Amino acid sequence: MIYFTADNHFCHGNIIGSCYRPFKDVYEMNEEMINRWNSYVTVKDEVYILGDFSYRGDPKEINRILSRLMGKKYLIKGNHDLYLTNSLFNINAFEWVKDYHILKYEGYEFILFHFPILNWHKSHRGSIHLYGHVHNSELHYPEFKEKVKVLGPKAINVTVDMNDFYPVSIKQIINSIKQS
Repeated sequence: MIYFTADNHFCHGNIIGSCYRPFKDVYEMNEEMINRWNSYVTVKDEVYILGDFSYRGDPKEINRILSRLMGKKYLIKGNHDLYLTNSLFNINAFEWVKDYHILKYEGYEFILFHFPILNWHKSHRGSIHLYGHVHNSELHYPEFKEKVKVLGPKAINVTVDMNDFYPVSIKQIINSIKQS
């Protein structure tokens, strides 16, 4: 199975308050997100992380977290993935790291990018844009809800903050598109 996630912000304590996450501290947040990830993902699965995997985390701690997460991991860089250039970080924990990716699956094209894009590759031909970055802003700020609505039903926010801190399967995405 293929899964998607974004904006995990492992090791980032301030994200709990700014995104209204239901955790008492960063340790609880990290552990719960690891548990939820591993409750869905197996070693045979692929997970596309659409940016901001960690923020302000110690590279060694990020390495430990990645080693505990099941599946093959692919990273689309986000604006907070600064640990990638630290010599203590093991970049080989990811199958690859890119800025942007087009994934083809069963006749669908998925455009993977950290940021929401107004007009993405083949958007007029049915491609699906998956993004993160905005967390759950559309739930808390009316102006964000209007901005996201402009993207249309084939642009889907896969951030953990909108998905109860679980990865989203490609089947869930396809079913969501079919129902829209």
